Amino acid sequence: MSSSPSTEVSRDYIVGKHVFGSLYGIPPEIAEDENLVRQAVLDAVKAANATLIEIMSWKIGGHKGGVSVIALVNESHIVVHTWTEYRYATVDAYTCGEHTKPEKAFEVIVERLKPEYYTYNYADRTQFPASSPVVIVRKKESESIAVTS
Repeated sequence: MSSSPSTEVSRDYIVGKHVFGSLYGIPPEIAEDENLVRQAVLDAVKAANATLIEIMSWKIGGHKGGVSVIALVNESHIVVHTWTEYRYATVDAYTCGEHTKPEKAFEVIVERLKPEYYTYNYADRTQFPASSPVVIVRKKESESIAVTS
């Protein structure tokens, strides 16, 4: 009896995906609602297929106040900071592992915070960069050499 070779691929390196952006024109009642932003981040963790370790949130008063929510996940983190008076928020979803989808986390947060418009950025944080334009700096004694991949 012959056995066929396995088609499963094993990767022994870090796969990192980093999605981040800014949300503009958020309704003030959303930007200041700690429970709403916290629930948005919890739902974003699920959407990203990440494993929640702990979530913490704070409502910050004053002129530049708003809400901060940090979800520590086994795969890294998902963070939202809002500024009520400025109707502004930043979103940072960084995960490791092929199974995670930080772009889905970002989509959930945008949907819940209802900005008028937003920016979306992606950085390939994989140990061996493959898909993003990257400058690799190699140190040789005291000089640096920039190599574009």
